[in-house]
Amino acid sequence: MNKKASSYAEKGGRLTIYIDLTGEDGSRRSLSGLKSACNRVETAPRGKSRSKKMAAIPFDQRDGFIWLDGKFVDWKDAKVHVLTHGLHYASAVFEGERAYGGEIFKLNEHTERLHESARILGFEIPFSVAEINDACRELLEKQGFEDAYVRPIAWRGSDSLGVSAQNNRIHLAIAIWQWPSYFSPEEKMKGIRLDIAEYCRPDPRTAPSRSKAAGLYMICTISKHAAEAKGYADALMLDWRGQVAEATGANVFFVKDGALHTPKPDCFLDGITRRTIIDLAKRRGIEVIERAIMPEELAGFSECFLCGTAAEVTPVSEIGQYRFKPSEITNVLMNDYSTEVQPKRAAAE
Repeated sequence: MNKKASSYAEKGGRLTIYIDLTGEDGSRRSLSGLKSACNRVETAPRGKSRSKKMAAIPFDQRDGFIWLDGKFVDWKDAKVHVLTHGLHYASAVFEGERAYGGEIFKLNEHTERLHESARILGFEIPFSVAEINDACRELLEKQGFEDAYVRPIAWRGSDSLGVSAQNNRIHLAIAIWQWPSYFSPEEKMKGIRLDIAEYCRPDPRTAPSRSKAAGLYMICTISKHAAEAKGYADALMLDWRGQVAEATGANVFFVKDGALHTPKPDCFLDGITRRTIIDLAKRRGIEVIERAIMPEELAGFSECFLCGTAAEVTPVSEIGQYRFKPSEITNVLMNDYSTEVQPKRAAAE
Protein backbone atom coordinates (compact mmCIF):
# COMPACT_ATOMS: atom_id res chain seq x y z
CA MET A 1 0.00 0.00 0.00
CA ASN A 2 1.29 3.47 -0.84
CA LYS A 3 0.92 5.62 2.28
CA LYS A 4 2.98 8.55 1.07
CA ALA A 5 1.65 11.85 2.29
CA SER A 6 0.75 13.74 -0.86
CA SER A 7 0.17 17.12 0.70
CA TYR A 8 -0.29 18.89 3.96
CA ALA A 9 -1.83 22.07 5.31
CA GLU A 10 -1.78 23.83 8.64
CA LYS A 11 -5.04 24.93 10.17
CA GLY A 12 -5.44 26.36 13.64
CA GLY A 13 -1.99 25.29 14.72
CA ARG A 14 -2.54 21.62 13.74
CA LEU A 15 -0.94 19.70 10.89
CA THR A 16 -3.40 17.97 8.57
CA ILE A 17 -1.93 15.12 6.51
CA TYR A 18 -3.62 13.79 3.38
CA ILE A 19 -2.66 10.18 2.78
CA ASP A 20 -2.85 8.39 -0.54
CA LEU A 21 -4.36 4.95 0.10
CA THR A 22 -4.06 3.75 -3.48
CA GLY A 23 -2.58 0.28 -3.77
CA GLU A 24 0.17 -0.73 -6.13
CA ASP A 25 -2.46 -2.22 -8.48
CA GLY A 26 -4.42 1.02 -8.55
CA SER A 27 -7.21 -0.19 -6.27
CA ARG A 28 -8.40 1.71 -3.23
CA ARG A 29 -7.57 0.27 0.17
CA SER A 30 -9.71 0.49 3.29
CA LEU A 31 -8.79 2.57 6.33
CA SER A 32 -8.58 -0.49 8.55
CA GLY A 33 -5.11 -0.92 9.95
CA LEU A 34 -4.17 2.69 9.21
CA LYS A 35 -3.95 3.49 12.91
CA SER A 36 -1.37 0.79 13.50
CA ALA A 37 0.48 1.53 10.26
CA CYS A 38 1.10 5.20 10.95
CA ASN A 39 2.77 6.94 13.84
CA ARG A 40 0.52 9.23 15.78
CA VAL A 41 1.61 12.80 15.15
CA GLU A 42 1.00 15.64 17.58
CA THR A 43 2.18 19.05 16.49
CA ALA A 44 2.97 22.14 18.49
CA PRO A 45 1.20 25.47 18.15
CA ARG A 46 2.63 27.89 15.59
CA GLY A 47 5.96 29.38 16.56
CA LYS A 48 7.09 26.46 18.71
CA SER A 49 9.40 23.60 17.87
CA ARG A 50 7.56 20.68 16.32
CA SER A 51 10.43 18.22 16.71
CA LYS A 52 10.08 18.27 20.48
CA LYS A 53 6.33 17.72 20.28
CA MET A 54 6.30 14.70 18.00
CA ALA A 55 4.39 12.11 19.97
CA ALA A 56 6.26 8.81 20.13
CA ILE A 57 4.19 5.66 20.03
CA PRO A 58 4.11 4.12 23.55
CA PHE A 59 6.14 0.94 23.74
CA ASP A 60 3.10 -1.16 24.58
CA GLN A 61 1.26 0.06 21.48
CA ARG A 62 3.77 -0.74 18.76
CA ASP A 63 3.55 -3.30 15.98
CA GLY A 64 5.77 -6.28 15.29
CA PHE A 65 6.86 -9.27 17.34
CA ILE A 66 8.49 -10.02 20.68
CA TRP A 67 10.19 -13.28 21.58
CA LEU A 68 8.68 -14.45 24.88
CA ASP A 69 9.61 -17.68 26.66
CA GLY A 70 10.60 -19.47 23.46
CA LYS A 71 7.85 -18.19 21.15
CA PHE A 72 7.28 -15.22 18.88
CA VAL A 73 4.18 -13.33 20.00
CA ASP A 74 2.45 -10.24 18.68
CA TRP A 75 4.04 -7.13 20.19
CA LYS A 76 0.84 -6.00 21.89
CA ASP A 77 0.25 -9.46 23.38
CA ALA A 78 3.62 -9.62 25.19
CA LYS A 79 2.26 -9.01 28.69
CA VAL A 80 2.99 -10.07 32.26
CA HIS A 81 0.76 -10.01 35.33
CA VAL A 82 0.96 -7.03 37.69
CA LEU A 83 1.71 -9.44 40.54
CA THR A 84 5.07 -10.54 39.25
CA HIS A 85 8.17 -10.71 41.43
CA GLY A 86 10.32 -8.88 38.91
CA LEU A 87 8.04 -5.85 39.07
CA HIS A 88 7.64 -5.72 42.85
CA TYR A 89 11.15 -6.68 43.96
CA ALA A 90 13.24 -5.82 40.89
CA SER A 91 14.39 -9.42 40.44
CA ALA A 92 15.16 -8.80 36.78
CA VAL A 93 18.29 -8.55 34.65
CA PHE A 94 18.62 -7.22 31.13
CA GLU A 95 20.98 -6.34 28.30
CA GLY A 96 21.20 -3.52 25.79
CA GLU A 97 22.61 -4.42 22.38
CA ARG A 98 22.77 -2.85 18.94
CA ALA A 99 22.48 -4.32 15.48
CA TYR A 100 24.37 -2.68 12.63
CA GLY A 101 23.80 -3.78 9.06
CA GLY A 102 21.81 -6.80 10.21
CA GLU A 103 24.43 -8.08 12.68
CA ILE A 104 24.25 -7.67 16.48
CA PHE A 105 27.54 -6.31 17.79
CA LYS A 106 29.23 -8.60 20.32
CA LEU A 107 26.05 -10.58 20.78
CA ASN A 108 27.70 -13.52 22.51
CA GLU A 109 29.40 -11.28 25.10
CA HIS A 110 26.11 -9.62 25.91
CA THR A 111 24.28 -12.93 26.28
CA GLU A 112 27.01 -14.37 28.49
CA ARG A 113 26.76 -11.27 30.69
CA LEU A 114 22.98 -11.71 30.85
CA HIS A 115 23.50 -15.22 32.21
CA GLU A 116 26.10 -13.99 34.68
CA SER A 117 23.84 -11.16 35.86
CA ALA A 118 21.09 -13.68 36.58
CA ARG A 119 23.53 -15.96 38.42
CA ILE A 120 24.55 -13.05 40.67
CA LEU A 121 20.88 -12.43 41.48
CA GLY A 122 20.46 -16.10 42.34
CA PHE A 123 18.51 -17.49 39.41
CA GLU A 124 19.23 -19.41 36.21
CA ILE A 125 17.86 -18.44 32.81
CA PRO A 126 16.15 -21.51 31.26
CA PHE A 127 17.64 -20.86 27.81
CA SER A 128 21.27 -21.38 26.85
CA VAL A 129 23.54 -18.68 25.48
CA ALA A 130 23.31 -20.26 22.03
CA GLU A 131 19.49 -20.41 22.17
CA ILE A 132 19.27 -16.75 23.17
CA ASN A 133 21.71 -15.74 20.44
CA ASP A 134 19.64 -17.59 17.85
CA ALA A 135 16.43 -16.01 19.14
CA CYS A 136 17.94 -12.51 18.87
CA ARG A 137 19.06 -13.11 15.29
CA GLU A 138 15.73 -14.63 14.26
CA LEU A 139 13.77 -11.78 15.83
CA LEU A 140 15.96 -9.17 14.14
CA GLU A 141 15.22 -10.79 10.79
CA LYS A 142 11.51 -11.17 11.60
CA GLN A 143 11.28 -7.49 12.53
CA GLY A 144 12.94 -6.59 9.23
CA PHE A 145 15.53 -4.24 10.71
CA GLU A 146 19.13 -3.69 9.66
CA ASP A 147 19.99 -1.19 12.40
CA ALA A 148 18.19 -1.63 15.70
CA TYR A 149 18.35 -1.79 19.48
CA VAL A 150 18.05 -5.23 21.11
CA ARG A 151 16.70 -5.70 24.65
CA PRO A 152 16.70 -9.16 26.27
CA ILE A 153 15.29 -9.25 29.80
CA ALA A 154 14.87 -12.10 32.31
CA TRP A 155 12.80 -11.95 35.50
CA ARG A 156 11.21 -13.96 38.29
CA GLY A 157 7.53 -14.63 37.69
CA SER A 158 4.33 -14.72 39.73
CA ASP A 159 4.42 -18.10 41.52
CA SER A 160 4.93 -16.33 44.85
CA LEU A 161 5.19 -12.69 45.85
CA GLY A 162 7.14 -12.67 49.08
CA VAL A 163 10.74 -11.56 49.32
CA SER A 164 11.75 -15.21 48.99
CA ALA A 165 10.93 -16.50 45.52
CA GLN A 166 13.35 -19.35 44.96
CA ASN A 167 10.78 -21.52 43.16
CA ASN A 168 9.35 -18.85 40.90
CA ARG A 169 9.43 -19.53 37.18
CA ILE A 170 12.07 -17.57 35.29
CA HIS A 171 10.85 -15.77 32.18
CA LEU A 172 12.84 -14.38 29.26
CA ALA A 173 11.75 -11.88 26.63
CA ILE A 174 13.54 -10.19 23.74
CA ALA A 175 12.36 -7.00 22.05
CA ILE A 176 13.94 -5.23 19.09
CA TRP A 177 13.13 -1.74 17.87
CA GLN A 178 14.72 1.09 15.95
CA TRP A 179 16.51 3.58 18.19
CA PRO A 180 18.97 5.74 16.23
CA SER A 181 20.71 7.46 19.14
CA TYR A 182 20.43 7.83 22.91
CA PHE A 183 21.29 11.53 22.58
CA SER A 184 20.17 13.80 19.76
CA PRO A 185 22.56 14.31 16.81
CA GLU A 186 22.65 18.02 17.61
CA GLU A 187 23.81 17.32 21.16
CA LYS A 188 26.43 14.85 20.01
CA MET A 189 27.84 17.31 17.46
CA LYS A 190 28.62 19.97 20.05
CA GLY A 191 29.03 17.74 23.10
CA ILE A 192 26.44 17.06 25.78
CA ARG A 193 26.22 18.81 29.15
CA LEU A 194 26.25 16.81 32.39
CA ASP A 195 25.15 17.71 35.87
CA ILE A 196 26.76 16.04 38.89
CA ALA A 197 24.27 13.67 40.50
CA GLU A 198 23.33 13.75 44.17
CA TYR A 199 22.97 9.97 44.35
CA CYS A 200 26.12 7.87 44.37
CA ARG A 201 27.00 4.46 43.01
CA PRO A 202 26.78 2.17 46.04
CA ASP A 203 29.46 0.19 47.82
CA PRO A 204 29.55 -3.27 46.14
CA ARG A 205 29.01 -4.76 49.60
CA THR A 206 25.52 -3.22 49.57
CA ALA A 207 24.39 -3.95 45.98
CA PRO A 208 25.18 -6.52 43.24
CA SER A 209 27.12 -3.98 41.17
CA ARG A 210 28.51 -6.54 38.72
CA SER A 211 25.02 -7.55 37.61
CA LYS A 212 23.10 -5.56 35.03
CA ALA A 213 20.16 -5.68 37.38
CA ALA A 214 17.02 -3.61 36.85
CA GLY A 215 16.86 -2.36 40.43
CA LEU A 216 20.27 -0.70 40.23
CA TYR A 217 18.93 1.73 37.65
CA MET A 218 16.50 3.37 40.08
CA ILE A 219 19.09 5.97 41.16
CA CYS A 220 20.08 6.42 37.52
CA THR A 221 16.53 7.37 36.55
CA ILE A 222 16.23 9.75 39.50
CA SER A 223 19.58 11.36 38.65
CA LYS A 224 18.85 11.72 34.94
CA HIS A 225 15.43 13.25 35.63
CA ALA A 226 17.01 15.75 38.04
CA ALA A 227 19.66 16.68 35.47
CA GLU A 228 17.10 17.12 32.69
CA ALA A 229 15.02 19.37 34.95
CA LYS A 230 18.06 21.68 35.09
CA GLY A 231 18.59 21.64 31.33
CA TYR A 232 21.36 19.03 31.23
CA ALA A 233 21.37 15.94 29.02
CA ASP A 234 22.59 13.56 31.72
CA ALA A 235 24.44 13.34 35.02
CA LEU A 236 27.86 12.19 36.15
CA MET A 237 27.63 9.89 39.15
CA LEU A 238 30.24 9.62 41.86
CA ASP A 239 30.67 6.51 43.97
CA TRP A 240 30.21 6.10 47.71
CA ARG A 241 33.85 7.22 48.24
CA GLY A 242 33.36 10.44 46.30
CA GLN A 243 35.27 9.22 43.26
CA VAL A 244 34.09 9.63 39.67
CA ALA A 245 32.14 6.53 38.59
CA GLU A 246 30.04 6.80 35.41
CA ALA A 247 27.05 8.52 33.84
CA THR A 248 23.52 7.24 34.44
CA GLY A 249 23.72 4.75 31.58
CA ALA A 250 27.22 4.95 30.14
CA ASN A 251 30.88 4.76 31.12
CA VAL A 252 33.06 7.87 31.05
CA PHE A 253 36.53 8.64 29.66
CA PHE A 254 38.78 11.69 29.95
CA VAL A 255 41.82 12.88 28.00
CA LYS A 256 44.92 14.49 29.46
CA ASP A 257 48.27 15.00 27.70
CA GLY A 258 47.36 12.52 24.99
CA ALA A 259 46.42 9.71 27.41
CA LEU A 260 43.01 8.24 28.12
CA HIS A 261 41.87 8.17 31.76
CA THR A 262 38.86 6.22 33.02
CA PRO A 263 37.61 5.10 36.46
CA LYS A 264 38.24 1.56 37.62
CA PRO A 265 34.97 -0.40 37.39
CA ASP A 266 34.92 -1.68 40.96
CA CYS A 267 31.38 -0.57 41.82
CA PHE A 268 29.76 -0.31 38.38
CA LEU A 269 29.64 -2.40 35.20
CA ASP A 270 32.77 -2.85 33.14
CA GLY A 271 30.81 -2.10 29.98
CA ILE A 272 31.27 -4.07 26.79
CA THR A 273 31.53 -0.79 24.87
CA ARG A 274 34.02 0.43 27.49
CA ARG A 275 36.25 -2.56 26.86
CA THR A 276 35.92 -2.03 23.11
CA ILE A 277 37.05 1.60 23.43
CA ILE A 278 40.06 0.56 25.53
CA ASP A 279 41.02 -1.99 22.87
CA LEU A 280 40.63 0.56 20.06
CA ALA A 281 42.74 3.10 21.94
CA LYS A 282 45.52 0.58 22.51
CA ARG A 283 45.49 -0.31 18.81
CA ARG A 284 46.12 3.37 18.16
CA GLY A 285 48.99 3.46 20.63
CA ILE A 286 46.99 5.66 23.00
CA GLU A 287 47.90 5.09 26.64
CA VAL A 288 44.92 3.97 28.74
CA ILE A 289 45.03 4.60 32.50
CA GLU A 290 42.37 2.99 34.69
CA ARG A 291 42.45 4.64 38.10
CA ALA A 292 40.57 6.43 40.84
CA ILE A 293 39.56 9.90 39.63
CA MET A 294 38.43 12.63 42.02
CA PRO A 295 35.95 15.33 40.92
CA GLU A 296 38.46 18.15 41.44
CA GLU A 297 40.67 16.53 38.78
CA LEU A 298 38.13 17.32 36.06
CA ALA A 299 39.65 20.78 35.64
CA GLY A 300 42.83 19.16 34.32
CA PHE A 301 41.25 17.14 31.52
CA SER A 302 40.97 18.54 27.98
CA GLU A 303 38.44 16.10 26.52
CA CYS A 304 35.64 13.92 27.84
CA PHE A 305 33.25 11.42 26.31
CA LEU A 306 30.71 8.80 27.31
CA CYS A 307 30.43 5.35 25.80
CA GLY A 308 27.83 2.60 25.92
CA THR A 309 25.66 0.50 23.66
CA ALA A 310 22.90 3.12 23.60
CA ALA A 311 25.15 6.19 23.81
CA GLU A 312 27.82 4.72 21.48
CA VAL A 313 30.59 7.36 21.71
CA THR A 314 29.18 10.72 22.80
CA PRO A 315 31.40 13.80 23.38
CA VAL A 316 30.89 15.81 26.56
CA SER A 317 31.36 19.58 26.56
CA GLU A 318 30.50 20.32 30.19
CA ILE A 319 30.27 18.68 33.60
CA GLY A 320 28.99 21.16 36.16
CA GLN A 321 31.53 23.98 36.25
CA TYR A 322 34.10 22.12 34.13
CA ARG A 323 34.44 22.59 30.36
CA PHE A 324 35.81 20.26 27.68
CA LYS A 325 36.37 20.51 23.96
CA PRO A 326 35.86 17.41 21.81
CA SER A 327 39.09 17.11 19.87
CA GLU A 328 41.53 14.68 18.26
CA ILE A 329 41.33 11.63 20.52
CA THR A 330 37.55 11.78 20.95
CA ASN A 331 37.04 12.16 17.21
CA VAL A 332 39.48 9.36 16.35
CA LEU A 333 37.80 6.94 18.76
CA MET A 334 34.32 7.92 17.54
CA ASN A 335 35.37 7.07 13.99
CA ASP A 336 37.16 3.89 15.03
CA TYR A 337 34.15 2.70 16.98
CA SER A 338 31.85 3.36 14.02
CA THR A 339 34.15 1.29 11.83
CA GLU A 340 34.37 -1.48 14.43
CA VAL A 341 30.62 -1.94 14.72
CA GLN A 342 29.94 -1.54 11.00
CA PRO A 343 32.88 -3.22 9.24
CA LYS A 344 30.92 -4.11 6.08
CA ARG A 345 29.80 -0.53 5.54
CA ALA A 346 33.28 0.82 6.25
CA ALA A 347 34.78 -1.58 3.71
CA ALA A 348 32.24 -0.53 1.08
CA GLU A 349 33.04 3.17 1.40
